[in-house]
Amino acid sequence: MVSDALADALRRAQGPVCAYVYDTGVLRRRAEAVRDALPDGARLLYAVKANGHPAVVAALASTVDGLEVASGGELELARRAGVRRIAFAGPAKTDAELAAAVDAGATVNLESLLEIRRLASSAGGAGPGAVRVALRVNRAGATLPGTHQMTGTPTPFGIDESALREAIAAVREERRLDLVGFHLHAVSNNLDAVAHGAFVTEAVDWSRHVADAHGIDLREVNVGGGFGVDYVGEDRFDLDKLRATLPAGAPLVFELGRYLAAPAGWYATEVLDLKRNHGRWFAVLRGGTHHFRLPAAWRYSHPFEVLPVERWPHPYPRPEVRDVAVDAVGELCTPRDVLTRDQGVDRLRVGDVLVFGNAGGYGWEISHHDFLRHEHPQVLLME
Repeated sequence: MVSDALADALRRAQGPVCAYVYDTGVLRRRAEAVRDALPDGARLLYAVKANGHPAVVAALASTVDGLEVASGGELELARRAGVRRIAFAGPAKTDAELAAAVDAGATVNLESLLEIRRLASSAGGAGPGAVRVALRVNRAGATLPGTHQMTGTPTPFGIDESALREAIAAVREERRLDLVGFHLHAVSNNLDAVAHGAFVTEAVDWSRHVADAHGIDLREVNVGGGFGVDYVGEDRFDLDKLRATLPAGAPLVFELGRYLAAPAGWYATEVLDLKRNHGRWFAVLRGGTHHFRLPAAWRYSHPFEVLPVERWPHPYPRPEVRDVAVDAVGELCTPRDVLTRDQGVDRLRVGDVLVFGNAGGYGWEISHHDFLRHEHPQVLLME
C-alpha cells in the first residue's frame, strides 16, 4: 500500500510521472536505529556511493559520525557537507584524489603496496604522522553470506594477506603516514545478522593479533558495511541479533550505505501503455533500467505497488487490465529493460503509477542515465 504521504508527494510530480522520492526522516531514523545497535565507542559512517543526492547526504551527515567516499567527486561532496570524519576507499585512486584526501584530513584506506608510495608522495609537505591510513586487507577465508564477495576470493580489493608484512613495513618507511588499523570490508548485502556479528568479532581478534605482532597502536578496525536488504521477500537484517553478538571495547568503524538509504527511497513511473504479446502482458513505463538498474544488474524482479490515478484527460478509451500478471518494462530499445516479471495486479490502467520501494540505495547511482537520452526523473523530497 502506497502511504498517503508518498501519494501526496507524487501528486506534485510532472506528468508523465517519473520520479525518485527520498524521505529524509526515514534516513535519520534508520541511522539512529543502527547507532543504537552498535557498541559504545563504535563509529558509524555513511557510504556515499549508495546515494549521493545532496539532500540524502545532508540528512545522514547530521546523524552519523562521518562519510565514506570512493572518488574525488564524493570527497568534494563530503567536504561540502561539513562532516567531522571522512574515510576514502577504492582501488583506483588518482594522485589528485590522494592529494585531495590529504588536504581534507581523510583517513585513507590503502589498497596496494604501490598506493602506499603514491599517497606518501601526494602528501607533499605534510608533517610526520599527519595522514591517517588503514590497510585494506583481502584476508583468506574471511567471508560472509551475501550477494557480492569482496574478500576471501580473487578481487581487485585490498592487499593480499600474504603481503601484509611488506605493506606494514612500507607504511612505516613513510614518515608522513600514521597507521591506525585495518579495513576489512568483506561482503555486500548480507541478511544474516548473527553471522555478521561473528565476522566482526573475528575481525577484531585478527586485528588485535596482527597489531600485537607488529607493534601497531590499533585505533581502528573498519569492518565496512554489508547489512542487507531483502528486495523480494520479508527477510530482514535483525539489529537486535547483531547487538547481542558484537564485541565491546574495540575501536570499530562501520560503513553502511544500502541499509541506510534503500528503505528511504521509491522509484515511481507512469504506465504509458498496456499490451499483450505472445501470451504475456506488458506494462510499458515512462522509465526503466536507465533510471533503476538494480533489478536488471542483479537479475531479480523488483516488486511494485500500484498508485491509481483517476484523471484521464484523453478523448479515447483508457486501456485497463484486471486480475492478470504483468511484466513491468521500460522505454528503452532493448528487451532487457525489465524491472519486474509476472507480478499479479488486481487492476491496472494506462496513467496509473507503479511505485518501486527500497529504491533509495544503488538505484539512480548505478544506472546508465543517458542511454537514449531520455529526460531524467524528478527528485522529490519528504520529511
